[in-house]
Amino acid sequence: MSASVVAFRGVGKSYGEFRAVEGLSFDVAPGSIYGFLGPNGAGKTTSLRMMLGMIRPSAGTISVLGSDSAMGVRERVGYLPEERGLYRRMTPVETIVYLARLKGMEARPARARALELLERFGLAAFGHKKIETLSKGMAQKVQILATIAHAPDLVILDEPFSGLDPVNQQVLEDLIVDLHREGRTVLFSTHVMQHAERLCDRLLLIARGRLAFEGTLDEARARLPRTIRLKTSSDAASLAALPGVARVVPDEAPGAFELMLAPGADGEGVLRACFERGLALARFDMGEPALHDIFVALVGEGAQVADARGTA
Repeated sequence: MSASVVAFRGVGKSYGEFRAVEGLSFDVAPGSIYGFLGPNGAGKTTSLRMMLGMIRPSAGTISVLGSDSAMGVRERVGYLPEERGLYRRMTPVETIVYLARLKGMEARPARARALELLERFGLAAFGHKKIETLSKGMAQKVQILATIAHAPDLVILDEPFSGLDPVNQQVLEDLIVDLHREGRTVLFSTHVMQHAERLCDRLLLIARGRLAFEGTLDEARARLPRTIRLKTSSDAASLAALPGVARVVPDEAPGAFELMLAPGADGEGVLRACFERGLALARFDMGEPALHDIFVALVGEGAQVADARGTA
């Protein structure tokens, strides 16, 4: 049995001449939060559907919970598809019970679990109303709760934050953290980098069906130089002479500069050198590159990823 919850080895998917996914290899460790990231059309959903056995790969092998097919372990997997859909004339309680029973739960425990989840996530008062009477955000929360009702070992969420307002996005982030604390493995896809930046143990960046990066956030940040923003009465030449500074970029504001550090350079060392050389500083901010910037740097300016508001 594989030590990984999910393992891809050289996985590809072609539709005629079009290669939706090509040569994809990665491992998802037990109990981790794994971010599957990329712009719309990058191949994320195709990869998840191959993972779930909904479509067959054209090349490579996939293992899920030690099985060569997710269908063989489907009672241990919870899946939220990108395309949302519920039976509109059913109630939230009926919906959660029905989907939990499809995953092997008995009726009575499934109903108790449904009521518990609806109470926990502020939907108890709507538990017996028709889905068609609920707001879009409420209905989406019901579908998310139905995904986890049977306590799956692996939770796969395809663009789960799409369509949620900021309050419910935070509720979902909290739910993912809770699942992680329970020891469950969560894999979610998104094109909004900020969610992954806050949540994930490891990240996979995919663009045009190919792997652009796989690793931790710190490893991703190491791909770009660290930057320092400062304001000083000194000139650019004095700043460029500081140890560890690879490039000086003047800002629009008078006396403001952005310093690009050389690989391995330490921002504290630059600050210390400023004091030692008597450079007067009105501002000194050390910054880590944002995941959005890392992605654009790795896959090119043409890759459209969403900002914090979820717009591409």
